[in-house]
Amino acid sequence: MNNKFSIQLLSQIGFLLGLLLTSNSSTTTWAATAIDIDKETDGKPLIPISLSGFTGEPDQVLRFDLEVAGFKFVAPEQAQFNVTGSNNPNVQGQVTDRISKASLLSVGYTTASPRTQAHALADAIVLAITKTKGIAQTKIAFKIDFGKTSEIYVADYDGHNPHAATEDGSIVAAPCWVPGRQMLCYTSYKLGNPDIYSQDLPSGTRKIVARYSGLNTSAAVSPDGTRVAMILSKGGSPDVYVANLDGSNLKQLTRTREDESSPCWSPDGKMICFVSRVNGSRALCRVGADGGEIRRLRADGVSNPSEPDWSPDGKTIVFTAQMGGFEICTIPADGGTASLLVSGEDPSWAANSRTVIFTKRSKNSRRSLSLLDVPTKHVKDISTLVSGSCSQPSWAK
Repeated sequence: MNNKFSIQLLSQIGFLLGLLLTSNSSTTTWAATAIDIDKETDGKPLIPISLSGFTGEPDQVLRFDLEVAGFKFVAPEQAQFNVTGSNNPNVQGQVTDRISKASLLSVGYTTASPRTQAHALADAIVLAITKTKGIAQTKIAFKIDFGKTSEIYVADYDGHNPHAATEDGSIVAAPCWVPGRQMLCYTSYKLGNPDIYSQDLPSGTRKIVARYSGLNTSAAVSPDGTRVAMILSKGGSPDVYVANLDGSNLKQLTRTREDESSPCWSPDGKMICFVSRVNGSRALCRVGADGGEIRRLRADGVSNPSEPDWSPDGKTIVFTAQMGGFEICTIPADGGTASLLVSGEDPSWAANSRTVIFTKRSKNSRRSLSLLDVPTKHVKDISTLVSGSCSQPSWAK
């Protein structure tokens, strides 16, 4: 390995270790979700809605879910849609369009916990009003730092019902869901090297996907769940590779003297977007999933893009820009002028191609997870961690 490649590799590993070891706590305690609603911004207007008849936890869940979905709560006479119902003993609700007087929904639930029933009602309300599928019953994976170690956790999208997916007692990073399955890929230092694993969550069965010399990280599984893109430094400089999900049929896609990072797939599985250094600065690029010419994507108005994620509808790429601080931005999938959305990093799309989960840093560099409604730029914090530092979220699809 020549000296330049050695320096690049050491720099890449040092940067990864620096990110992974940032933490202020060695213990984690889970508490009830605290809702943090940012003021309305210059995005699209929030949908005015009223809610009545619900109490306790179901009322809290409905308000959280609907605010994430782009609604704001007003008095019944000011709402466009009125939601009425009860949760005694089971959750049931109705939706009426106050303007047209049309009944849009009447539904009730008799099984599962009140919290689960409320999530189901929230999704039904979103579908009835916006004609798009809700996300209130989805899952997220993310990393929690514990001083010198970290673990991967899985939770409901709002941070409730968390449980550890790993117990490595080591450094872990970059969880990624296998679409349509209860399975994750991630990087772990469990055996002393940054290696990529897949893990079936119900059984806990874990398999090695990539364990080559040097760096094995940033796994991203294809939309059909059969292939994985990843960053390997086995050839010297960190490059983009693809393989079958079990690690077989490995193919190198980039062969540059610069370091690549953060691959993600187009929803049709034909293209991979990634980050490369161009003239010393990071840039978004894309290449065919089976190889071919590398094309740089325009991201006008921002600098140093990283951590791209391609929306499931194929229209938009969300990413982090480093311009003094960290900013969540979007560009059209073919490149163009960037839209700055909110301060943060590590963005991941929900299946609705509207909501993004990301990492927010506080003034003392403590990290937590937040939810962004992209059209309205409305942010809600997931405040379920009393201690611990959360980052690198991935939304199940």
